[in-house]
Amino acid sequence: MFHVNHEPGAEIHHVDPFAVPAGQRSPARRLRGRLASPVTLWTAPGPAGLTVSSTLVAEGEPDRLLGLIDPESDLWAAAEAAGRFAVAPLAPTHRQLADRFAGLFPSPGGLFATGTWTDTPYGPVPADAGGWAGCRLDTAREYGWALLVEAIIETVDLVDESGPLLHYRGRYRELV
Repeated sequence: MFHVNHEPGAEIHHVDPFAVPAGQRSPARRLRGRLASPVTLWTAPGPAGLTVSSTLVAEGEPDRLLGLIDPESDLWAAAEAAGRFAVAPLAPTHRQLADRFAGLFPSPGGLFATGTWTDTPYGPVPADAGGWAGCRLDTAREYGWALLVEAIIETVDLVDESGPLLHYRGRYRELV
């Protein structure tokens, strides 16, 4: 976000006017900001999608995927209706895509209007993603201010080993 100061000689400042001042943020929020998280794109038939940085994979019989998502998101409505969704780990080249699906970047024509997409039974995935997982919804419950979604991983399609896009202290980062 930009704050525009209209005084003569003033410049545009890169300040989020809605950000909670650092001294007033909750300790849990500050701790969460210090944990690097993978940036993923969750999509569902409809199509609907959401950038999610709280995704965890648990190996087992069956393999599972867990994540915290916005219970009021279009993604949740579509995933709940379909009973399935896709998860694609994003790479550093996907920063703008991540912002678009997080609602931070304009998306004229809709979220899926730009870029090249691969249709899957679980939802569309970016054609240039390094891979994706097809998940069947298992359970969901309120968890804090989010919805804890647990799914069974039914298929995994890995293409390459590109480095991940990470979210750390409110910004995107990449492994160097």
